[in-house]
Amino acid sequence: MSNEPIPLSKALASFDALWSPRIVTRVNDYDVRIAKVEGEHIWHVHDDTDEFFLVLDGELHISLREPDGERTVLLPQGAVFTVRRGTEHKPYAPSGAAILMFEPAGTPTVGDRHDEIPDHVDSTTGHALNT
Repeated sequence: MSNEPIPLSKALASFDALWSPRIVTRVNDYDVRIAKVEGEHIWHVHDDTDEFFLVLDGELHISLREPDGERTVLLPQGAVFTVRRGTEHKPYAPSGAAILMFEPAGTPTVGDRHDEIPDHVDSTTGHALNT
């Protein structure tokens, strides 16, 4: 990891793959990841960890399945939201977005339990495949 400042705009410009987070730095045992997203991800859940989202650009929607029912939160640019551990969720960005996530190192993008993974996504990492 770098001990120099990391311009997020430069880091985001270094890749095009959607739903394929890149680690920009680490804080203790946590990865700080950035991703470009557009369209829908899959329903998934992280059993043992919360998942933090910061919208750097665009707008992110996160559908949540909670004990009281299903709801969707809307995150405009600059907004943060934490999905609590054990909450099934599905992020989507109809018009595209750039996001920053903060989660324990090695946390799979598709969570511990998830819907069927589309053919264009690596089932082990949750990263988009180069097609």
